[in-house]
Amino acid sequence: MLNFINLLASASEIPFKSPAHETVHTILTTVIIILMAIAAVATIVLVLMQQSNSSGIDALGGSSETYYGKEKGKSVEAQMKKWTWICLIVLGVLAILFYALHIPALWT
Repeated sequence: MLNFINLLASASEIPFKSPAHETVHTILTTVIIILMAIAAVATIVLVLMQQSNSSGIDALGGSSETYYGKEKGKSVEAQMKKWTWICLIVLGVLAILFYALHIPALWT
């Protein structure tokens, strides 16, 4: 895995001012890739754990409102949806940061 990260860092061909800048770039790139992997796995797990929104064939017969359905805002499903969105937002922000780290103007 570290060879892949080093390949990513060196493939950008950024003319660094000093070896310290290259070290910082490599460390930041590594940390962001690891955090992106964690956020991606967490998102996948959360999505797979959720029930689907469609009720399938049951929707043809009408719906019955239950107390549990009215309190959905406090339910486990609502919490899982909230954490899914949080993981997706974190993943998006980290992807933008990763892209921004590879702009040569930041390091020259």
